[in-house]
Amino acid sequence: MIDGHIHTPYCPHGSSDTLKSYIEQAIKRGYHSMTFTEHAPLPSSFKDPVPEKDSGMSFQQVEEYLKEIDQLKAEYKKEIQIQKGFEVDYIEGYEKEVESFLNTYGPSLDDSILSVHFLRGPSQWYCIDYSPDMYKEAIHDFGGLDQLYHAYYNTLTQSVLRELGDYKPNRVGHMTLVKKFQHLYPAPKNWEKQAQSFLQLVQNHGYTLDYNGAGVVKEHCKETYPPLQMARQASSMGIPLIYGSDAHTASGLGQGYSSIDHQLLKL
Repeated sequence: MIDGHIHTPYCPHGSSDTLKSYIEQAIKRGYHSMTFTEHAPLPSSFKDPVPEKDSGMSFQQVEEYLKEIDQLKAEYKKEIQIQKGFEVDYIEGYEKEVESFLNTYGPSLDDSILSVHFLRGPSQWYCIDYSPDMYKEAIHDFGGLDQLYHAYYNTLTQSVLRELGDYKPNRVGHMTLVKKFQHLYPAPKNWEKQAQSFLQLVQNHGYTLDYNGAGVVKEHCKETYPPLQMARQASSMGIPLIYGSDAHTASGLGQGYSSIDHQLLKL
């Protein structure tokens, strides 16, 4: 079993569970490989739109994070493959800062994810998966759900197309994150067409997808990112799918795994 999307105690909005506790839990669950993908520090000139300002780890902890994972890779090398990486945010207009970060740390990384959490609205920035209230504000600011979904998939498209240097991640994180609150705000009728166009782009650029189980345990989502039929479509297009628990606690490892189609996974 491979898990390519795992957070750590270095996440300021996660848990204090130690890296060792994640590893021990992974071994207990029969993992063959696990990738730590902590939220990379946000660009210093970007103002985090969440009230706690805790969407990414601090720059001051990056070296410690990488060093600790290296130590644990060596300690557990006979029991499990451990890979180190980041979940890197694509933020429109901040490409140069993201590229600089990747150029600095990319050479030492094993694996990483490229995700979109932040959208620039007409009035302000939004973290679309932060809360139902912020999501509602975003809908109002963008002028409706159709426009919000369009902005999300346009930003995802830009994340693939924009230049971020030689160490740009080539796995897209939770490509349907915009549906996190779908039971409160049902997806517009044309959303699948936008998502399918994005899949074509992923295929054309040789990217892979995070087949993310976290949405299954979110009370207003209750499905994987992407959902089953879209995951099957991606697989039929030859796009590799890599399971990601998106765990923010050691006990979260494996979440949503029973809801995915295991036959689709890249091994």
